[in-house]
This record gives sequence, structure tokens and C-alpha cells, in this order.
Amino acid sequence: MLRSISLCAVVSFFLGQPLLAQEATATAKRTVRPEQSELQRQARAEGLRTVYSQPADKWPAPHVDEGVKWKEIGLLPEVVHPRENPHSDAKEALGKALFFDPRISGTGQMACASCHDPDLAWSDGRTTSFGHSRKMLARNAPTTRFAAHQQTFFWDGRAGTLEEQAVAVLLNPDEMHSTRDHVVGTVSAITPYQKMFGEAFGDEEVTLERVGQAIACFERTAVNGRTRFDAFLKGKHDAMSDSAIRGMDLFRREARCMNCHHGPIFSDGEFHEVGLSYYGRKYEDLGRYNITGLAEDVGRFRTPPLRDVTATQPLMHNGLFHLPGVLNMYNAGMPTIKRKEHQQDDELFPAKSPLLKPLGLNKQDLEDLAAFLGSLEEPKLRVRPPELPGLHPAP
Repeated sequence: MLRSISLCAVVSFFLGQPLLAQEATATAKRTVRPEQSELQRQARAEGLRTVYSQPADKWPAPHVDEGVKWKEIGLLPEVVHPRENPHSDAKEALGKALFFDPRISGTGQMACASCHDPDLAWSDGRTTSFGHSRKMLARNAPTTRFAAHQQTFFWDGRAGTLEEQAVAVLLNPDEMHSTRDHVVGTVSAITPYQKMFGEAFGDEEVTLERVGQAIACFERTAVNGRTRFDAFLKGKHDAMSDSAIRGMDLFRREARCMNCHHGPIFSDGEFHEVGLSYYGRKYEDLGRYNITGLAEDVGRFRTPPLRDVTATQPLMHNGLFHLPGVLNMYNAGMPTIKRKEHQQDDELFPAKSPLLKPLGLNKQDLEDLAAFLGSLEEPKLRVRPPELPGLHPAP
């Protein structure tokens, strides 16, 4: 019986059995490791639960490539509001109203919450969002839940602050299709908003910059950190399933996920080319290159946080994939596009990140990885839309 195995024996089993039967070399295809019996999987989970119940500095070292400046996965830190835009309850309330208010858009029908719905994990559940006049936008709407802990914004990093991001969306002709004059004029004409601006900023002047500051202030408060993973780290060591525990070890080690997905939000905040630029084909998106103009940035996109990843599908910058497909692609080393004859001297031809390699994970491994990622999902928390000033009461 598994329960009769001593703790020392279980830990010894974990430490003495490498996850892969052999360390594979960097070949184009990696041999899939054999699946394990249910007894072996249970014993491995028990050993891993013991190991990961220790403080993080006692965990096995992650498998990352040389030069990767990784941070351990863990609990979310306290939100730090910028000195230039300090938090106040009044500013947060103003930002929440503006976040849900469609009147600040060019049509008067689209709000920030149209694409970042709290009932949909602060995204919209679509492949790509609908913009102005129902135009299908090019990229998937990322969740705003963890924006407080990010350093750059948009898939291509073109905004350096959350305040800049909010204003950029308002003024984008394909998104909220507004103008500075429209935003300021509309909000200034609503008497209750005048009072709210006075409480938030000390005077009633409405500016586009203040609108962005208020929205950003509210967005920074929409952070939870109440997942099963968080509960496990806080000492509730039965909060994660055996499958999730095995997946957590895979994530940190043999699956090589921590080369890019590390730290409290499971993102390095950097930009990588993962073979999905569709260069020269339908859905082509040059990513970071459109911002920097640097050839090495062709097809690079910011690493998305993996918290709540199971609730924010579809995935990737183009929203074309769901979790099982993404795991299968990473297991294969992600797509590698080949130069066609006319592209032999193309200086902009994208180069896939060298961090991506075939993994050789089996079906059990992929199921365990999915279980661990599922443990990063936040419990549903209903966020009631506020009463919009001068419009109508909240439900």
C-alpha cells in the first residue's frame, strides 16, 4: 500500500527518480518519455508535495537556460501605486465609473469593460475583440487583472505605464475611437462627475490625463491572488491536486516554462518570438518590430501572465488557440517557419527564440501541466457595475 511507505522513502523516491528516462540532446525531435503507473504517479505526487511544502528556497532549482534572470513563482506582492498617481478611495471610485462608462467612447456605446469584463476574467472571451463599428481587431484582449504588476502594456509593449495604456485605447480610432475634446467635453458636462473629480484630484478640472490616471488607479485594485496555488503556498497543502503538484514540478523543471513564465504573475515581462508571427501569410503580425523598428524584434510579443490562464481563453496574441493546443505546441518546441526561396535574403525574417526546444512530455505530463495551470485560476468574484454618474442607477 502506498500509505505504508515511509516519508523518507517517498522523498527518496522523488529525489532518486529523474522525470525523464534520459536527458535528451538538442535534436529536432525529442523522444517521448514512457508513462508511469498509477502507483508511481501517486508516490511521485506525495514526494513532491513534501518537497514543495517547504519554503521556496528549499525547492529544486528550476531548469532555465544560462543568462535567464528568473524569479521564483509565488504569492503576489502588495500593489504599489506610482508616486505620480497615488491611490485614494475617491480616485478609485471615479476610475471604476469611467471604466464602465461608454459615453467617453466616440460612439457613446463602448466602455473599457466592453473588452475587459470582470465576469469574463477581465477579458472578453473572444478570439480578438470588436472595436469601433464592430471592426475585428488584430489581437486578443489580455486580462487587466494583473496590470498593477506589469511594466509595459499591450502585446507589443508600446505603453510604458498603465495611465498611457488607458489613454491610448481611448484615442485609438479602431478601438474606442474617441478624442481628447470628446472625452473632456463629455465628462465635464456631467455634473456628478465634476464632484467626483474634485474629490479625487482636489479640484473639478477634467483632463484626459486625469481620466487615464483614474482608470489606471481602479485597474490596479482589480488584483486577487486567491487561487489554489496561493492557498497551497500559504500552508493549505491539500489545496492542489496530485496532478497539479506534479504539474508544478514539471512547470519549474522539465517543461522549461520558467525560462519565460516566472515570478509572481508567471511572466518575465520580456518579448519573445515563439513562431506565431505568421510572417508572409494571413494573420501576419510583426509585433514588437512595429514599435522599435529593430529587425530582431520581428514577431516578438510580450510574455503573457499565466495567472487565470484557464479563464482567459482563447490564448496567444492572436487568440487562435486554447490551452491543450498551446501545450502541444510548446511540447513540440513551437512552430519553426522556413524561409521560402524569395525570403533567402530577407533581413526581417523572424528568428524563433532559442529558449524553445522540444520537450518530450507524454500525455500524463501534459495533463499534469494543465492541472497546475488550472490551479492558477481565480475564483469567480462578481464585480457589480457602478451607478454611472448622471445616467442610470446600477442594477
